[in-house]
Amino acid sequence: MKTVLGLLLGLRRHDLRAARTFIDTMFPGVSLPVRFVRFLVWALGQIFFTIPRALSSARFARPVSRTPIWLAAGNPLANHPWGNDPNTSLPTDADVVVIGAGFTGAGCAYHWAKAGQGRMLVLEMEDAASGASGRNEGLVVMGRYFAMVRDTVRPYLDKVRADLSCEDRNALAEQFAARYSQSAYKNADLVETTVRAEGYDCDYARNGWIQTRDESGQQALAESIQAGAIAGFDDWTSLSPAEVLEKGGMRVEHSAGFSRRAASFHPAKWVWSLLQTAIATPHVDLYSRTKVLNITDQGEDYTIETSRGTIRCRHIINATESYTAILHAQFRDKLNPVQTQAAFGRGGPHNMGKHIGLSGKRGFFGRHDTGVMIGSDATQLPYHLAGNNNPSRFISKFLIGEMHRYFGRSPIEITHEWSGTPGFTADEFPVVGLIDDKRQYLIGGMCGSGTAVSFNGARHVVQQILGIDGPDDYPAAYYAPTRILDPDNHPWPEIERP
Repeated sequence: MKTVLGLLLGLRRHDLRAARTFIDTMFPGVSLPVRFVRFLVWALGQIFFTIPRALSSARFARPVSRTPIWLAAGNPLANHPWGNDPNTSLPTDADVVVIGAGFTGAGCAYHWAKAGQGRMLVLEMEDAASGASGRNEGLVVMGRYFAMVRDTVRPYLDKVRADLSCEDRNALAEQFAARYSQSAYKNADLVETTVRAEGYDCDYARNGWIQTRDESGQQALAESIQAGAIAGFDDWTSLSPAEVLEKGGMRVEHSAGFSRRAASFHPAKWVWSLLQTAIATPHVDLYSRTKVLNITDQGEDYTIETSRGTIRCRHIINATESYTAILHAQFRDKLNPVQTQAAFGRGGPHNMGKHIGLSGKRGFFGRHDTGVMIGSDATQLPYHLAGNNNPSRFISKFLIGEMHRYFGRSPIEITHEWSGTPGFTADEFPVVGLIDDKRQYLIGGMCGSGTAVSFNGARHVVQQILGIDGPDDYPAAYYAPTRILDPDNHPWPEIERP
């Protein structure tokens, strides 16, 4: 009862937000009152039985650090360049300014440096990889599998393309899914090629990603695998319970989904490595702890007001993800921050697989060095809470129970607990392209799958700016921001007839 009382008294505002997310995702297809009753029964079971039992072999350090485990050992680019030279001045002009130094901003810097032209400035309001890029699960994902993308795009098409028949909306949703899958496959391969070619030390290993399914999800799993195969995408497949146990150490009763070509890595080391390669050239400079306050279109140039001074530039790349709506008001309610969270603890199940993605129905897990990571949640926040680092202790405790469910009971001491905010669009499909029909780009709305879009998307935009010929992996008909900003005037793709 002491544990139960502590759980109830520890509830905070975000726990109530997250409860709505759990209700919607756990009990789809039924009325809200029925969902609420079922959730209440489930929650009481968690509060009175599952969580207290799980906490009997768990403890929380005092204090628990809010620093993500990826950043716990320090940031080699902290306060760059001011840490080494406090008298450095912010430049007043550049060819391109990139706003944000996470996955996308670092990718832009790397590709620009390799092109060997002009001057790019990368501005970061905190430190490199301090946002969502340093607060995630640590997976290089193939992205959302074909059927998942199709099924998230389809409801949005019902709203914005009511002029099409149901059959045509189905076809268009599949075209979106195919475009996404093609670019995500290339992105994952491009990441691996770069890690190998540059010799980056970022703990990269390509062992796949296991995603469990219960009995009710078996038919949908089989259909999603078949849909991907028919469309020509073979990454998404399944594993038997015995294979799941062998590869990941998870105990399940039914077949699980498996992304064969997903990989694991240290996400912050990836970002730092890309930036260090870039700033070693005369074409890229990084300025951290430099917040962009305002952007003004001056016709032939842009003026960027920052906390350290003003810069004029010819092109802008917004690598701002969930922060986009703070800087660009037109994206409010169009590109929203969604909070996810994770915790790291010493100990944990020794049978948990290393260097492989592991996801249960309501959480993810991973073994790293001397401990394990657990995480969950996908709750939308108001736009001004982008970057929120306010994890729910209740969710962390719930996740310990979920970990025991799949891997067995084991002692664990939670030492780090944090949250981050990936950016989500209404159709859960990324935006890559111009936001003003001139020279200001956005790469965002990656819906928690930033490593499926960011590196190849950065390459695409850099090539657009430099006029370099290359494959168009992000055609405007699918990826242009007008898809969510102004769907009535968006240049939608033609329906591809058999």
